[in-house]
Amino acid sequence: MRPNVLKRSIVSVTVVVGLAAGTLAGAGTSFAAPAPASKAAVSSEAVSVLAVNNFGLSTAQAKNIQRWLAASWNYNDSIDGELGTNSWKAFQRCLATYWDYNDTIDGDPGSNTIKALQRLLKEYWGYTGSIDGIAGDGTRAAFKRMANGHA
Repeated sequence: MRPNVLKRSIVSVTVVVGLAAGTLAGAGTSFAAPAPASKAAVSSEAVSVLAVNNFGLSTAQAKNIQRWLAASWNYNDSIDGELGTNSWKAFQRCLATYWDYNDTIDGDPGSNTIKALQRLLKEYWGYTGSIDGIAGDGTRAAFKRMANGHA
């Protein structure tokens, strides 16, 4: 190690130790902070779905879908380009009406939602894959075509 680097390292360590020692030496029991209260790590309150799942859509494409949902499927949340719970609830209402979605309207785009979406995409947006409930490349590409078609 070069002498200047070693000298700076020693000075830095000495300053840190001196500051720590001075700070600790000056702290009496009357000035000590109270111990933080412990909080439960797990809550028993209900948890809701808050995830955003755009399935590969850009923000602009997701906004197109939200505008379509607002116009036709009682979507009344913000047009922010994030397909969250309320966007998917509106989409599930559409899918339940026309595309054989028969699960809960819960805003969670799970396997049954994706299957119904794939049926819609197969009919109108060039999806050629199987109705398997997996949002793979073919589903995502057709979903992008749908979003661009609603621009």
